[in-house]
Amino acid sequence: MLLLPLSVLILLTQPPRSLGAEMKIYSQKTLANACTLVMCSPPENGLPGRDGQDGREGPRGEKGEPGLPGPAGRAGMPGPAGPVGPRGDNGSAGEPGPKGDTGPSGPPGPPGMPGPAGREGPSGRQGNMGPPGTPGPKGETGPKGEVGAPGLQGSPGTRGPPGLKGERGAPGERGGPGSAGAAGPAGAMGPQGPSGARGPPGLKGDRGAPGERGAKGESGLPDITALRQRVETLQGQLQHLQNAFSQYKKVELFPDGRGIGEKIFKTGGFEKTFQDAQQVCTQAGGQLASPRSAAENEAVRQLVTAHNKAAFLGMTDIRKEGTFTYPSGRTLVYSNWAPGEPNDNKGSEDCVEMYTSGKWNDKSCGEQRLVICEF
Repeated sequence: MLLLPLSVLILLTQPPRSLGAEMKIYSQKTLANACTLVMCSPPENGLPGRDGQDGREGPRGEKGEPGLPGPAGRAGMPGPAGPVGPRGDNGSAGEPGPKGDTGPSGPPGPPGMPGPAGREGPSGRQGNMGPPGTPGPKGETGPKGEVGAPGLQGSPGTRGPPGLKGERGAPGERGGPGSAGAAGPAGAMGPQGPSGARGPPGLKGDRGAPGERGAKGESGLPDITALRQRVETLQGQLQHLQNAFSQYKKVELFPDGRGIGEKIFKTGGFEKTFQDAQQVCTQAGGQLASPRSAAENEAVRQLVTAHNKAAFLGMTDIRKEGTFTYPSGRTLVYSNWAPGEPNDNKGSEDCVEMYTSGKWNDKSCGEQRLVICEF
């Protein structure tokens, strides 16, 4: 009996359908031995063998080395877009681009509120005198000025009417008789000579009998009354001239001024509070500027513009809030308020200032503003 190795027996006992699988597992050397033992041995005459039973599956062989990579396949269709990632950090600022063309000008905006008074600028040159405005209403009578110095003697006036005839003087004393001439022969009568000079009046004669009463003459009282009236008129004119002269002497203390009608507005270029400014003008014989017409307002505006400083005016609403009055207490006959004024900002604006534009604004009396007096 032929003895075969165990490995060949196992192989032979497997059914034909598993032979190919087993041959893949074993090495080529084992198969060669099997071929030598089974297929190459000389056949012997004997009984046919029984069908072998299926054996158990052998152990799995070792993993072989990876083969060479195959050729690259064609690219597939792009997949759907993934979700948006988080925002990255800002990059560094680029260089500024070239300046663009200037755009068209927009429509002018509404005028803004006037700003506060700026710093004092250099004094500008005096402008030309504007055309005279229409005369305003007659102002109030100012306070009586001080008695001025006596004026210069005026030129002689025209000769007045002859005065009343004076009373007749008393007659003079009568002269004595002349001395008698020597007696001589009587000559021929010559022609009558010229009349001699009038001799001195003789002695007062005896009072004669009273004559008849004459007609009643005109009374001299009207002439005396007219004379007194003329004297009083002249005294009033003299007093007016003295007051005016005194006022002009005080006005000359202020170097810069403007005249309009019978008023003169003067300033010294300095700034004070309302109360101090009022005192300065009163001591000079005037009062704080209080324009009563557009022409007077323009004269004050010229001084304000020349000094580039807002100035206090004489009007206030101290007596009654919201009702501005002159220093005399009378209500205003003219005003030139800026838009939105007076507004009594913070409840403490009782005085009035004038801007360089000539417009008015209510202001706190404790501020310092340019002093302009009115004479």
